[in-house]
Amino acid sequence: MILQTTLSLSAAAVAINLWLGTRIAAVRNKDKIWHGDGDNPLLMRRMRAQANFIENTPFLLILAAAIELSGAGGTWLWVAGGAYMLARIAHALGMDAATPNPARGLGFGAGLLVSLGLAAVAVLVAVGRF
Repeated sequence: MILQTTLSLSAAAVAINLWLGTRIAAVRNKDKIWHGDGDNPLLMRRMRAQANFIENTPFLLILAAAIELSGAGGTWLWVAGGAYMLARIAHALGMDAATPNPARGLGFGAGLLVSLGLAAVAVLVAVGRF
């Protein structure tokens, strides 16, 4: 079985993670910070945005794969996964600001809702209700 949605979401996650790393590298190169965060607030926020992405995204990919393997996937899963990826981009862009802002909040909230939704679907699939 080819897991087209999971493969596509995994490819998107790699692209986003590379983009997040490039944003960190830009600050490192500009400010000549080769190790750690150099007490640079923007670098710290960008590092946390990437860390947050890599802390949460594997769970989404596991849920997507499990749902898809169960046969319960479909266009809705691709849309949900795409919404999660867009939310994580918004969150990362919002993390550039030193103060809370709509991009960060909406990105976090949307990512959380998609993750909770997929977790709920996974439970429903497991108990034969989806």
